[in-house]
Amino acid sequence: MELKTVILAAGMGTRMKSELPKVLHEIDKKPLAQYVREAALGAGAGSVCYVVGYKRDMVKERLKDEGVSFAVQDKQLGTAHAVKCARDYIGNTGDVMILCGDTPLVSAHTLKKAVEHHRAQGNSVTVLSAVLEDPSGYGRIIRDENGSFLKSVEHKDASEEELKVREVNAGIYVFDAASLIEALDLIKNDNAQGEYYLPDALGIILSKGKKADAFVIEDTDEILGVNDREQLKVAADIIAKRKAQNV
Repeated sequence: MELKTVILAAGMGTRMKSELPKVLHEIDKKPLAQYVREAALGAGAGSVCYVVGYKRDMVKERLKDEGVSFAVQDKQLGTAHAVKCARDYIGNTGDVMILCGDTPLVSAHTLKKAVEHHRAQGNSVTVLSAVLEDPSGYGRIIRDENGSFLKSVEHKDASEEELKVREVNAGIYVFDAASLIEALDLIKNDNAQGEYYLPDALGIILSKGKKADAFVIEDTDEILGVNDREQLKVAADIIAKRKAQNV
């Protein structure tokens, strides 16, 4: 079955304190977003589409390659809006991974396992999750008493009880393309941020009687995003350690 990949790469990254788009900051002379693309291809993706916005021409020039296409997000209206900008690429067939361009530590091994789980379970969507000691700031994965997936709720919209949950949304997804396109048209922005949240697609897909699930990542380092210089150094140190261990 066809496997496509959308990588969100439109943000400015103000906390990096740089005019350079966040996804073009480098570790070992390689842009953050290139690490993500390589992981996707290693997991079996046949192509990649970057959603670009801030300094799009610069980003396109740096990330262009065989099998790479681009979609444009003119305004930052949330993750679901960003994905919707790539709807022509996503189409209505096969599966599609949704990844973030600032998560250079995600591995091909983990993405491949997630896709295999997604297909074996017959899911319409699988969100990757991680169990963290300190889940502050992350959206939470809410399950029922039997451990079945119920919903993903953003930190700012979570109740006090939901904030106690340590399983978090990693911001990485595998969707059945047709189910994703259908859900994108139904997502609303009635939340604390006034944005269109991609996690809302999970509840919509469930409401259609389709299967949604969360696949827990074993190595929590893989979900670490790079939002500032300190986090860039942390990611660089982990990548250097992996290389030394041939991981």
